[in-house]
Amino acid sequence: MEILSVDQARRVALAAQGFADPRPRGRPDARSLERVLRRVGLLQIDSVNVLSRAHYLPLWSRLGAYPTSLLDRASGRAPRRLFEYWAHVASLVPVTTQPALRFRMDRASQQAWGSIRRIAEEKPDFVEWVQAEVCDKGPLTAREIEVDVPRRRDNWGWNWSDVKTALEFLFYCGEVTSARRNSAFERVYDLPERVFPAEIVAAPTPTVEEAHRELVRIAARAHGVATLQCLRDYFRLSAAEAGLAVTQLVEAGELTQVKVAGWNRPAYLHAQARLPRRVDARALVGPFDSLVFERTRTEKLFGFRYRIEIYVPAEQRIFGYYVLPFLLGDQLVARVDLKADRSAGVLRVQSAFAEEHAPPHTAQELAAELSAMAEWLGLSDVEVRERGDLARPLRKALLA
Repeated sequence: MEILSVDQARRVALAAQGFADPRPRGRPDARSLERVLRRVGLLQIDSVNVLSRAHYLPLWSRLGAYPTSLLDRASGRAPRRLFEYWAHVASLVPVTTQPALRFRMDRASQQAWGSIRRIAEEKPDFVEWVQAEVCDKGPLTAREIEVDVPRRRDNWGWNWSDVKTALEFLFYCGEVTSARRNSAFERVYDLPERVFPAEIVAAPTPTVEEAHRELVRIAARAHGVATLQCLRDYFRLSAAEAGLAVTQLVEAGELTQVKVAGWNRPAYLHAQARLPRRVDARALVGPFDSLVFERTRTEKLFGFRYRIEIYVPAEQRIFGYYVLPFLLGDQLVARVDLKADRSAGVLRVQSAFAEEHAPPHTAQELAAELSAMAEWLGLSDVEVRERGDLARPLRKALLA
C-alpha cells in the first residue's frame, strides 16, 4: 500500500481544491468560474453577511478580485449552470449534479426535518395549494404567496409561516426549486422545468447506487486524498451507502487505498490527484469553504484546530465571530476575525492570531491579502483592533 506523508497529503489536498493554480492575471471570467467549480463541486450557502455571503468567498480565495456577478448569473439566469439544493448543507451545485441528488428528493418524507415533514402529513391539501400558486404565478418568494396564518414564535430562528414551511418541503423533494435569491437573500421559488436546462430535466434518474458513486466521485476529486468520513461528509451521505460507493470506485480503479502517516483510518487517493512539489498559495479561506468542511481533516492536514464561533456567546469566543484561516504556502498560518463595515468603508480586523509555525513574513503577506480583499469588497481602508498576538505586527505591516 502506498504511504503518503502528511506534507504530501496536504499538497495533494490543496491542489485538488485549486490552491496550487496561480490566480488569473486578468479579470476572472466564466472560464475561471468553471475551473473552480470543476474542482470543488459545490459552494456552501450561509445567510451571515458580516463580511460577505459565504458562497462568494471560495471564489475570492482561489481567483482573487472577481466580479460576483459571474456567480449571480450562473445561479440566477438562464441557462443555469448552478442550482441550489441540500447538498453539503444548503449549497450551490452544478446543474449536471442534479440527477445524482434526486434520490435525496425521493426520501423527503423520511429524511427532511420534522416541521416540513409534518406539514406534508397534516396539511397535504395546503401543500398542493402552495405548489399550484408557484405553478400559476411563479417565480415567487414565500412572502408573495403567504396567507393570513400566525407565525410560530416558540423556536427562535424558525418562526416560518405555513407557506414557507410548505415551500421548504416542496424544495426538499424537488417539486419546486430556487430560481434565484433576491436582494433580501430570500429564495425565489419556481418549477424545476422552468429553471433547469431542458437536457437536465430530461436526464434519466440514476439508481441510488449510481448516484452515490457519482457524489463520492465528485467528493474524491475535490479532496484529492480523503478518508471515508471526509468523502461521505461532502454530500452528507450515509456511512453504508458511501462505503459501498468507495468500494466500487476502488474496484473500478478510480480510487486507490493509501495510508497517510499519522492517520488512524484508511485513505483513498483519486486517480487524477496531483502531488505538486510545492504550493505557493496566499489566501483568506472562508469559514464555510470546502477546504475546511471536515474539521478533523483540517486538524490532521494542517495542525490547525478550527471551530466556527458564530453561535457561541460573545464572552465565550476564543478567536472571534467570523474567523477566516489564512493560507500561506501550503500551511494555515494565522486566523483573523473580519467585519466589513460598509457604512464607514472599512474592513475591520477584530482580532488576529498567528499559529506557532507561522513564518516571520506572515504579517506582511496577510496585510497584502487584507488590502486586496478590502478593495474587492469596495472598502477604502483596513483597520486592526488590538486583539491577538498578530494584531500589532499586522497594523505595522499595513502602515508600511
